[in-house]
Amino acid sequence: MCWSACLPDYICLSVCLAVCLSICLSICQSVCMSFCFLPAYLSARLPTWPSVCLPVYLTFTLITCTDMADSNPKDFSDTLNKEGARMEVDARSQGDTPDALGFKTFLGGGAGADPPLVDITVDDAYRMDYPRRGKAVIINNRTFHPTTQMGERSGTEVDADNLYAQLGKLGFDVTRYDNLRAKEMLRVLQYAAREDHKDADCFVAAMLSHGEEGEIYGVDKAIAIDELTSPFKGTNCLSLVGKPKIFIIQACRGTDLDHGVDKADSDEGAPVDEVDAVSVQRVPVEADFLMCYSVVKGYFSWRNSSKGSWFIQCLCRALELFSGKLEFTRLLTRVNKMVAYEFESNAVKQYMTRKKQIPCISSMLTKDLYLSAKH
Repeated sequence: MCWSACLPDYICLSVCLAVCLSICLSICQSVCMSFCFLPAYLSARLPTWPSVCLPVYLTFTLITCTDMADSNPKDFSDTLNKEGARMEVDARSQGDTPDALGFKTFLGGGAGADPPLVDITVDDAYRMDYPRRGKAVIINNRTFHPTTQMGERSGTEVDADNLYAQLGKLGFDVTRYDNLRAKEMLRVLQYAAREDHKDADCFVAAMLSHGEEGEIYGVDKAIAIDELTSPFKGTNCLSLVGKPKIFIIQACRGTDLDHGVDKADSDEGAPVDEVDAVSVQRVPVEADFLMCYSVVKGYFSWRNSSKGSWFIQCLCRALELFSGKLEFTRLLTRVNKMVAYEFESNAVKQYMTRKKQIPCISSMLTKDLYLSAKH
């Protein structure tokens, strides 16, 4: 490696010197022949000076380079890596560098420095003593445009009413919207994100509708969940940075049916359970988001035509029983158990009867969250 490193520098110089020497010697040979300093027969039998000098000089150069490389390889290694070393020094001065680019990672504050540790305690909860509890938005879509091929969501008013009541008890300033188009849903949430939340504890948005993969439906078409949550990310809503942002999504997340493991006959003539169409997926990239899905990815989400959806029924009951007593993600775990063990579908279509459901929690919270009544 060192031997090859020396070649570009030394060979170029050696070739230049050899060519210049050969030209000078050729001129001298021609002058000597012109003035008969060399016999003609001798000149004809001797090789020309360039053909002798150039190979000899290049051979001597290669031998010299090899000896130098073997005797002090570090010098050549340092020379070869000079630019790389400069890049590494620059990376060191700039702090951490991405491993994906192939650089060594240096901790900020200089080589060998440890990052500052975050003060984490057992009792580490979000502050809930701001003047206001915060704003809550409920978007409740029941009827849909024929072009969506989505059916009417009977029973969803029960969900919206129950959520409105429970969130109001917790001190939220609740606003409910019914049957919004996709653009109207986005406009409502953008407007909410632009409000000043500096004196508020947190923010809640509940969306009750049909769903598809990565989307939730307005009454006219589907819209990406990313679009609806993006206005609340830290770069877009500074007054909610470091505060909980809770999204409750009652919608399907696929077309699979959870067959469960037990059987339970339902009473004849009981209200019929329905499904909320097809998949909602959201992968948050900002901290302090809490995504509360009615079902795991890939499955139907069930709704009773007279009592409302299984998930919202259980969520409202858990808020009534455990608000202020359980940390919120633990409360949602109780909701998971209620939905999983208490409910089973009773649908018109036989293949959709006696199916199960399990909600899903996706938490990016950085502290414990306790929601008790606001005094």
